Amino acid sequence: MTVEWVCKHHTDLGKEQLYAILQLRTEVFVVEQKCPYQEVDGRDLEGDTCHLMAWDGDRLVAYLRLLDPISQGGDVVIGRVVIAEQARGQGLGHVLMEQALKQAQRHWPETPIYLSAQAHLQAYYGRYGFSVVGEQYLEDDIPHIGMRRN
Repeated sequence: MTVEWVCKHHTDLGKEQLYAILQLRTEVFVVEQKCPYQEVDGRDLEGDTCHLMAWDGDRLVAYLRLLDPISQGGDVVIGRVVIAEQARGQGLGHVLMEQALKQAQRHWPETPIYLSAQAHLQAYYGRYGFSVVGEQYLEDDIPHIGMRRN
């Protein structure tokens, strides 16, 4: 697999890119994880939201969203972290997180980064300097925990 990494401000997204993002997120978060919820939450096109994408040819294989610290109360917020089913097990998630940290530093230097992790992924995010903040909670019947990297 040859992956091309692209990070775009929401105003620079093409309609095909936005469609691929929404399709992948719905495929995984709503259908695969069986969580009927409003996946399109209104944040994709607000503030200085950036979209980090990994493309294998014309197929989106990994994605996450970076919400800007001004709209999020001081932290950059990483969310909607997803790897396409056919691309899992190849270490792409690690490269995605490395790319996310690089982009956050590029756009918002020296700003804390927050994410809401599925609880079973605490150790995974811990490898990237994230520490637990707050108590575990349920989101769409899946245990989550807040994590921050300063």
